[in-house]
Amino acid sequence: MDSLTQIVLGAACGEIVLGKKIGNKALLFGAIGGTIPDLDVFIGKLLYANEIQAMAFHRGFMHSILFAFIGAFIFGWIAYKLYNTGKRTQTTTQKDWIWLFFLSIFTHPILDCFTPYGTQLFAPFSDYRIAFNNISVVDPLYTLPFLICVIVVLFFKRKNPKRLLWTKAGIYISATYMLFTIANKFYMNSIFQNSFKKANIAYIRFSSQPTIFNNILWYAVAEDKNNYYATFYSLFDSKNYTGKILTIPKNHDLLNMEEENLKILTWFSNDYYNIYKKEKVGTYKYVDLRYPMINPEDINTSVFNFTIFFENEEWDILPFDGTPPNKEDFAKFTERFWGI
Repeated sequence: MDSLTQIVLGAACGEIVLGKKIGNKALLFGAIGGTIPDLDVFIGKLLYANEIQAMAFHRGFMHSILFAFIGAFIFGWIAYKLYNTGKRTQTTTQKDWIWLFFLSIFTHPILDCFTPYGTQLFAPFSDYRIAFNNISVVDPLYTLPFLICVIVVLFFKRKNPKRLLWTKAGIYISATYMLFTIANKFYMNSIFQNSFKKANIAYIRFSSQPTIFNNILWYAVAEDKNNYYATFYSLFDSKNYTGKILTIPKNHDLLNMEEENLKILTWFSNDYYNIYKKEKVGTYKYVDLRYPMINPEDINTSVFNFTIFFENEEWDILPFDGTPPNKEDFAKFTERFWGI
């Protein structure tokens, strides 16, 4: 999930392990531990000049179970050596620090598994990307109550039992919401299945996920031999089936997708993608169809698409420019959220 959420979860882990011994410093070190796996974004850019390969590095080994064990011992040992000096000697143990970093690092990829991006939990032994697709990478209803509880903890002395009480409250509230999102996914899947059946779409497979910032408006994409079919459903919809279903040609024959870097792209998008030519000669738009469009009626507003090009004997992509959606597209998204 987003960095703030991982910081909050890591801080809570730090409090549980060392809060009584070192107070608010436990929150700080836990937050650091919760941030470590996402440093692979920067490390990937240092290791790879190619944007496709750098992107594939994210949520790879540094989000694995193995890394959680290795990182726990390395960072736990470093923190223990740095902290256990002077007046703080013997106030903590090396085991405390290893446990703190294990929990804060390990819970990071576990939480990421619930989002659509995909997490290589078993790297380097397997590149399979786990994605339960039940919660958005940014969901304020998950993060904010948890954040508030952790902030409250800051105002109590380290031995005050209310610190643990508020920490547990944050964990329980966020976990309860997570359970709701899982149940909601089962409900949404039944809606999408019935909707595709009603539209006489004999799909091979389909995938669903919530749209950004919420768990109310959901998106699904289904696949048959030649096309994909995209649609949305909101909990505010008055009917128990989706509205308009977009038909999206695959266009997989435009490029040789067996090229090394293009194979990485198809793996990254779990083979939910379409391609079309751009005006500039030799460039193409690659749309990762796992992710929804901002404007539910326009595939060109997909939130996860790349401009791909061939340069220096290999395929590459332009980095994201971070351009926000225009007002018209966002208005369409808002209308669909409210079931309009």
